[in-house]
Amino acid sequence: MFEPGMQTLKCPYCATENTLEAAKGQVGSEDFLAELQRISDKETIHEAITIKCGSCGAQTTLGEDQTAGNCPFCGVPIVATAATHKSIRPHSLLPFALTLQQAGQSFRQWVGRVWFAPSGFAAHCEKASMRGMYLPAWTYDADAATAYSGERGDDYTVSETYTTTVNGRTVTQTRLVTKTRWTYVTGNVDDRFENILVMASTSLPHNELQSLQPWDLQNLVPYSDEFLSGFVSESYQVTLPQGFAEARTAMEGVIRRSVERDIGGNHQRISALSTQYNNVGYKHLLLPTWVSAYRYGEKTYRFLVNARTGRVRGQRPYSAIKILLAIGIGIAAAIGAFILLRSMGQ
Repeated sequence: MFEPGMQTLKCPYCATENTLEAAKGQVGSEDFLAELQRISDKETIHEAITIKCGSCGAQTTLGEDQTAGNCPFCGVPIVATAATHKSIRPHSLLPFALTLQQAGQSFRQWVGRVWFAPSGFAAHCEKASMRGMYLPAWTYDADAATAYSGERGDDYTVSETYTTTVNGRTVTQTRLVTKTRWTYVTGNVDDRFENILVMASTSLPHNELQSLQPWDLQNLVPYSDEFLSGFVSESYQVTLPQGFAEARTAMEGVIRRSVERDIGGNHQRISALSTQYNNVGYKHLLLPTWVSAYRYGEKTYRFLVNARTGRVRGQRPYSAIKILLAIGIGIAAAIGAFILLRSMGQ
């Protein structure tokens, strides 16, 4: 079993530790276009048994000899079928740095900070179990060459006269007015992108996945099956081309800012952009999280911990009674303050 934060495999029975040599290797990007060609040729890169949750739709890769368990995302019991899943093999990962105990401490601290939680919620959460889960992701590198056309706006001031009424009389006054002179422009800009991260999971809402950032991608290590010992990994549901389309959306925002800087002036209008992406590289990687799916009342809630930084994201129930009570206290305090101020003014 992989020991978080130690870069070693530790036997749960005899406590023998073996250092993972893969943790010392270097991680580089793979050729994006070459990979697309292999996919189109239907070349099998990696084949693994996967299990799909019928409740939330999450796809996870089974560990050795594992046939049943609970879905790490929604807690529903699931049983394996004989299906296999062909996919691109991960190239790298970030190993677990936080232990289960450290993640549990973050969980308890978060529970202690929540407002308007139902009575007994904290005690209920103490019974929730956590599981180590590797989430799939892509990163993309690219050189972007962009040709553009648009307008540069330069501000200038002019003096103008106007009439107004002062003390019942019509008078003429002068004021400075800012105007903009627009000039048609064309040009080219170059941008270099590295490690544009795209999460490849659709089992969790996008905002929850984004909230786990940042990830220390500079510490990626080459993928090895040993790192997954004792953990579960999710299969990617966002494909390599789909991920690049999402990455391009992020790149386009940076490109537009580069074009605006190149245009200069006080204002910029972009009428056309044409971008060519060259030297596109990618990495398929796994990111470590501790996941807790717990039921409270009739609903399932999730709690996520970035197993590198300890950053947390949680779902929680609210107590309608406590919220209404707080609103009532606030209204009563406002009324009391109004009555006090009014009596002081009399």
